[in-house]
Amino acid sequence: MTKESSKAPPLYPKTHLLAASGIAALLSLALLVFPSSDVEAKKTTLSLELESPAEQLTQDQDAAEAVQATNESATSPFAQIENSVEETKETAQVEPAPAPAVEEKKAPNHREVIVSKGDTLSTLFEKVGLPAASVHEVLASDKQAKQFSQLKHGQKLEFELNPEGQLTNLHSKVSDLESITLTKNDKGYTFNRITAKPTVRSAYVHGVINSSLSQSAARAGLSHSLTMDMASVFGYDVDFAQDIRQGDEFDVIYEQKVVNGKAVGNGPILSARFTNRGKTYTAVRYTNKQGNSSYYTADGNSMRKAFIRTPVDFARISSKFSMGRKHPILNKIRAHKGVDYAAPRGTPIKAAGDGKVLLAGRRGGYGNTVIIQHGNTYRTLYGHMQGFAKGVKTGGSVKQGQVIGYIGTTGLSTGPHLHYEFQVNGVHVDPLGQKLPMADPIAKAERARFLAQSQPLMARMDQEKATMLASSKR
Repeated sequence: MTKESSKAPPLYPKTHLLAASGIAALLSLALLVFPSSDVEAKKTTLSLELESPAEQLTQDQDAAEAVQATNESATSPFAQIENSVEETKETAQVEPAPAPAVEEKKAPNHREVIVSKGDTLSTLFEKVGLPAASVHEVLASDKQAKQFSQLKHGQKLEFELNPEGQLTNLHSKVSDLESITLTKNDKGYTFNRITAKPTVRSAYVHGVINSSLSQSAARAGLSHSLTMDMASVFGYDVDFAQDIRQGDEFDVIYEQKVVNGKAVGNGPILSARFTNRGKTYTAVRYTNKQGNSSYYTADGNSMRKAFIRTPVDFARISSKFSMGRKHPILNKIRAHKGVDYAAPRGTPIKAAGDGKVLLAGRRGGYGNTVIIQHGNTYRTLYGHMQGFAKGVKTGGSVKQGQVIGYIGTTGLSTGPHLHYEFQVNGVHVDPLGQKLPMADPIAKAERARFLAQSQPLMARMDQEKATMLASSKR
């Protein structure tokens, strides 16, 4: 056999081998390039979603509503994004991009720190590279400088340093309305407080009760304090312990304090409407020429009666007025000449009307008791109190709505509650059924001025509600 015949012929032509090598190289390049492009695209999309102001505001509002409705702590505003399975898988593949150097964007000598649990002013100074001695220098520079040591979790402190690393300015925002600053000068540091003056505007909310008043009001966007104010305004006509029904509605226009477009506080209710069991009550706040403010119906009658319908807010009626009730402790038929309001121990009890305190002390089976004489005709009794409010004593005077004591279980009582009695000319009557006397209406001399204020408020509530209902039907 010759040498030429012993060589094996090539399996593929040379041109095919070169082509295959080229394809392999292209595939290797694609594997290196395309996954990186996909990851970068996902990061950009996620970044846009998180940084969208509109979406962040919506999620913040959702989180706030959840807190108010359930009274539980709020989760991250981006919890729906962070906790979704699909996004979690995607972000797990992504190497986090380095955080932008906020300090360098502002100035090389600018430092910011956020107060965490356990932080002190000394630990915060250490974080920005300042010695412990500078803390003492700052606090000793001005009496008001000690406010910088009253730290709150999440509070931000901003430091300005000179090229030598010494503190030249310290700034912190202590609330939505107030910030404090220390600025270095030749003699030490100068303290300055800046208080923003909020813009006052009116805001409107509408709600329908489908659970409790407090939960429904929170879902509508009404704060707890404004909910209590609304209950106080209508408390003369509506018994919030037993009258509230599913489907009841309310409309409220109130003052809102705003700084830089952000709501930072609330003022009083300007007007409100409450529909209970199909009957609508309306209230308007009016300040007379003497500077006294009160609430009136739309036609000028006072919302304030001589007596509050319910002396305990949001309590549950555990026993009604009855001349033939079986006593739960004595176990025999005995007239129950009042109404029992069950509520947690320590719940405030309010005086039903202005009057003189005939008794603030112990009285047999009533335990700790307050008895108030209202003029010559009316008398109220409050029994089983845990204790008396400061300043309430026999022989003293009280004002309507003033806290006179707290729910307890003293005397013959099976649990914490208020026993409330109402007498007319010495005769016990059912306080739930008693027609309450009215207070004075708007003075004739101020009626035109009152209507000039009340009518636009009534018209706005009608317009706001109509607009809201129309948009909900779209």
